[in-house]
Amino acid sequence: MTFYTIALNFEDGVTRFVDCKQGEKVLDAAFRNKINLPMDCSDGVCGTCKCRAESGAYDLGSDFIEDALTEDEAAEGLVLTCQMVPSSDCVLAVPTTSLACKTGHQKFAATVAAVTPHHDAAIVLELEVDAAAAPAFLPGQYVNIDVPGSGQNRSYSFSSAPGDRRLGFLIKTIPDGVMSGWLAGAKPGDRLDLTGPLGSFYLRDVKRPLLFLAGGTGLAPFLSMLEVLARTGSEQVVHLIYGVTRDLDLVLVDEIAAYAARLPNFTFTTVVAEEASSHPRKGWVTQHMPAELLHGGDVDVYLCGPPPMVDAVRRHFDENGVKPASFHYEKFTSNAPAKEAA
Repeated sequence: MTFYTIALNFEDGVTRFVDCKQGEKVLDAAFRNKINLPMDCSDGVCGTCKCRAESGAYDLGSDFIEDALTEDEAAEGLVLTCQMVPSSDCVLAVPTTSLACKTGHQKFAATVAAVTPHHDAAIVLELEVDAAAAPAFLPGQYVNIDVPGSGQNRSYSFSSAPGDRRLGFLIKTIPDGVMSGWLAGAKPGDRLDLTGPLGSFYLRDVKRPLLFLAGGTGLAPFLSMLEVLARTGSEQVVHLIYGVTRDLDLVLVDEIAAYAARLPNFTFTTVVAEEASSHPRKGWVTQHMPAELLHGGDVDVYLCGPPPMVDAVRRHFDENGVKPASFHYEKFTSNAPAKEAA
């Protein structure tokens, strides 16, 4: 039997994945997985189950009335889950919280496989999970990792691709940081508890050129996205601008460069802010963003970095009258257990 994977993204940042049988309606698949999506009539009359399809192919049939879903709404990607029958994997934005749908965060365990420091700038953490426990996630999403013995957790984006048994994370080294301190003594086989996936920052359907803007360890989600693009054979134009504070903060550049061989239309630029740097491109990301990268607005922009960077890019777009076709961003702070995304 054919199954399609349906990602349900809730307003509180929780993502749950359900398997939908061929010919099965999404609402029925969710209920079968004990997730109570909003509904009332389940007959295509009330519109209570309306969600937004952000990717995937599906059929809505004709057994619903226009008061429940207009032609304009359907053209914009809105769907009735009581009528929607997928014909591929799909991503749905659900306009309510996971708690309201009687579901919530997923928890799983993993063991440390490797801890690799990169100067004093960052650490690459690799975790192993059993195949049966490997979490489904969308490229760009993150998890909360409990720091053993601290009673605290920290949020990190996956740098690995969905489906991999070995999970990768790029973690900023922080003097006296809770996670940095624990990683200094971590060894292979140590157990960690994780919660997720989480977040509304993830790669949507690729329909136009992409501009990726990464600040520091905000590079992590883009490594996941690039791996997915490479595996799917994407031929879309993609440019990454990777901005850091110091020369030593430029990590994993060889990994980025390797994608140029796998993605024919991928290019990247590195930028260092520190004035004393010997890097050929100094300054801020916004100073190295030529107009041609914006394709006259026909571009999807993804931005992950610290709050000042995110605010500067948003201000740059506003001051220059730039209106990308879509603009997805995620702010992070180095020691915060939560993120803000849009």
